[in-house]
Amino acid sequence: MAQASQRLPAVAGLFYPADPHSLHAQISGYLASAMPAEVVHSPKAIIVPHAGYIYSGAVAASAYAELVLRRDVIRRVLILCPTHRVAVRGMAVPAAQSFVTPLGAVAIDRAAWLAARELPGVLVDDRPHAEEHAIEVQLPFLQSTLDHFEILPIAVGQVDPNLVARLLETLWGGPETLIVISSDLSHYHPYRQAQWRDKATIAMIAQLDPHLDGEQACGAGAINGLLIAAQRHHLAPHLLDLRNSGDTAGDRDRVVGYASLAFAEDRNHAQH
Repeated sequence: MAQASQRLPAVAGLFYPADPHSLHAQISGYLASAMPAEVVHSPKAIIVPHAGYIYSGAVAASAYAELVLRRDVIRRVLILCPTHRVAVRGMAVPAAQSFVTPLGAVAIDRAAWLAARELPGVLVDDRPHAEEHAIEVQLPFLQSTLDHFEILPIAVGQVDPNLVARLLETLWGGPETLIVISSDLSHYHPYRQAQWRDKATIAMIAQLDPHLDGEQACGAGAINGLLIAAQRHHLAPHLLDLRNSGDTAGDRDRVVGYASLAFAEDRNHAQH
């Protein structure tokens, strides 16, 4: 079967505007209005939501706004997401050589792709990526906040989080490498119950506890891998925004939780 060299947009016009001018304007508005709970210098990793922009775009912008000062430093972005449409045992990287959005094409980092392909639990498969929205919705934000960068998209299925951590360790790099974990939090609970559940999840993340499950975050596998790696690298998580669809653009009967977090070097540890 011939592989397409480009992965084309699957949710443009659904999750975000298909028109590049409208898309640019919408993201610029979110970034200009972003009010992160704190300023995090040189984040190594971020966790961001992946719903339609009217629901979670403002929350995601709280994390992306932190990247603007490093727009000429970050050259490689590892983007990890759950698999919503195609079941995967392990982690799938695409055969495609670029991902396209209305703002242009983003190339796959070939060196990172080759290194990932050799790791246990990693397979090459375009199918999990073809209709998956969780990475696609992050790309216009990255295109709006960074200058010249390449990506490695990783669809995380059923896999030991230690293997996710190993992949992150292998590709950790330096300041030029950013890790993006695409994940929403709780799904379809009443508003107050969702708030309680999501605060409990954030408390686990704050403790770097890598035992989240899919009820707490749809990207739990990727988050758990990051938390294991964060322990080894002495990164501290910072909560930038925590809301749900009942706060943004939906009713409060059945909401989806959204959080933005940034992970940066623990300054307390750095002083010891």
